[in-house]
Amino acid sequence: MTTAVKWALAYLALINTATFLVYGADKRRARRHQWRVPEKTLFLLPLLGGSVGAILGMNTFRHKTKHWYFRWGLPAILIVQVALAGLAVWYFKFR
Repeated sequence: MTTAVKWALAYLALINTATFLVYGADKRRARRHQWRVPEKTLFLLPLLGGSVGAILGMNTFRHKTKHWYFRWGLPAILIVQVALAGLAVWYFKFR
């Protein structure tokens, strides 16, 4: 495994863990009627690579599950990211 792949996997682990924790913290804040994490941030983190963490956080904490744009948007982001990763692997493998 190359150094670049190791760094990419470490980044994905970090961003997904952070995203999962942000979704949990926002749910906790919602229950306590406290300041909330903006929805822009809840979409930006998955776009930066934390889509798995967002989906797991959404399902684990039952957070934002009634909003269609989260229910359909997060899986759509994940599908695009997996497709782009597959294209990148294919390109660099058969280049």
